[in-house]
Amino acid sequence: MDLASASALIDRAVADADRRGAAGTGALLDRVAADGATALRLGTRLLSDPGPAARAVGCRLLRRAGGLHEEVRAPAATALLAHLPAEADRTVRRLAVAALGATQDERAVAQLVSLAEDVDPEVREAVARSLASVAPELPGDPEVPALIRLTTDPEPEVRNWATFALGFQLEVDTPAVRAALWARAGDSYHQARAEGVRGLAVRHDPRAVRPLGELLAWSGGDPLTLRAAAVLGAAELLPGLRALDPATPGLAEALASCDPVARAALDRQAWSLVETLQPLLPDAAVSVTSDRFEPGLTLTVGTAHSTLSWSVEPLLARAGGAVGRAAALAAEDVEEDAHLSPPAGSADRA
Repeated sequence: MDLASASALIDRAVADADRRGAAGTGALLDRVAADGATALRLGTRLLSDPGPAARAVGCRLLRRAGGLHEEVRAPAATALLAHLPAEADRTVRRLAVAALGATQDERAVAQLVSLAEDVDPEVREAVARSLASVAPELPGDPEVPALIRLTTDPEPEVRNWATFALGFQLEVDTPAVRAALWARAGDSYHQARAEGVRGLAVRHDPRAVRPLGELLAWSGGDPLTLRAAAVLGAAELLPGLRALDPATPGLAEALASCDPVARAALDRQAWSLVETLQPLLPDAAVSVTSDRFEPGLTLTVGTAHSTLSWSVEPLLARAGGAVGRAAALAAEDVEEDAHLSPPAGSADRA
């Protein structure tokens, strides 16, 4: 899209925002955001506009462009970070925080952490929604204590989003994180309570078993609760899982994970898969692992060319349940990858 056409659309979006707020401007911004370079140029220019409606449109445009174009994210973050400290309008602050989340830029952490103390609950909610997107996920980093503080916010939706970020989006497990999640497991606001329970479950905390069973019954087996059940893998959850509609998406995985007989059978198959695959790839490092925050088992093969991974259950299903066939399929994938990968040092050759 040429600059003149894009500018005309932005002018319409700003005029609409002045008259009616954000409603109706999304389609216009989507058209401009499709061209990342143009969207970046116009969005950053709007940030310096004297009118808050125009600055709000600039933030929304940068958010959309950052979601579509990776190359836009770093310069958009630079512009937003330079603008935010002087922004007095609370709506624009909230939209700028949301746009920073779309950049996935770690440089945003410090400013978002400072805005976790903002007097406006909508800004604090935007911080809770955005922090995990820019966080490097290290226990000692400032976003973790900021999110822990936000889980105690007086506004229910701030607590809800902060608990979701802390419990499900960040894979950080410390006593302080678990204490915050356990506190929310008794929250009077149901959504925040559910996020606390699920966050504990994916950390294999046994305190989650009873409230997760109650959540299964209440929710009818929503996807996040079933995923938490699959990660926790507690046999006590089987009656509640078996009471759900068998066609519920994610139920089969949760049932298999919580059934000790099925889990033992999968463990045996996984080990047999390693033993069968290793002779086929004698120079490779073959292993099976279980991620703390994910359900199921992962087969990993490391070679001089690369490292490949498969989820064990889908690989076995692809092989019709036959371990030998699954090992052969994995070996074929490794050989194909080696054929496609350039030899070491070839990138330097003309």
